[in-house]
Amino acid sequence: MSQPVSTAVDNLSAALKSNIIPNQEYLLQGSVVDTAVEVLLHRLRGLCDNVDSGPETFNDHEMCFSIVNVEGGASPQPLLLRVRRALDYPDMPWQLRYIGQQEGTGDKSRPTIVRNSIDIGTSSTVVDFLTEMGCRMDFEYIARGYMFRKGRMKITVTKIFKMGPGKSLDSVEPISQSYLVELSVLAPTGQDAIAEDMRIFAEQLRPLVVLEKVDYKRLPPMGP
Repeated sequence: MSQPVSTAVDNLSAALKSNIIPNQEYLLQGSVVDTAVEVLLHRLRGLCDNVDSGPETFNDHEMCFSIVNVEGGASPQPLLLRVRRALDYPDMPWQLRYIGQQEGTGDKSRPTIVRNSIDIGTSSTVVDFLTEMGCRMDFEYIARGYMFRKGRMKITVTKIFKMGPGKSLDSVEPISQSYLVELSVLAPTGQDAIAEDMRIFAEQLRPLVVLEKVDYKRLPPMGP
């Protein structure tokens, strides 16, 4: 039997106040050229958990949406949402992700970027729902690669592909001759100590890849 709505909301509010919901993402990013990715994967196999079974692979379609809060003042920040689906597992739930504004970019005392992040499993109708809500899809792409775990840390090595004419999944091409490398942790508010663990782990991957805080505001806008 499902809980009454009021009880469910009360439980969620209590969980947020108790800091048990992972709603913050600690993040470092870098890139590695195609010719060096195998060396990096070999290093990660030696450093990460589940050495015998190897990394998980993924082949996902990700769509990035935004909606502007008209009540946000003179220069409102857009609300960023991402929808991801696993192409290799079509029966799996789709994932809706909220990403907040990043913090810590210019703060040298903070080893990583910190941003609010909430993940929700959804049905395949989530795109229609977001469109009806007034969200605009800014761009979409195919992400293929490998995922490693080291305790609470997640490391992904991702090749990004743009979709062909008619948004066909059968004809995609890489957007660059490199892989995106991300080191991240989802944790409840106030667990900043994990950022130092991430910094130490990132040092072990040098000079194969330099993981650092990326200031998105200084990057050119990404289009379709």
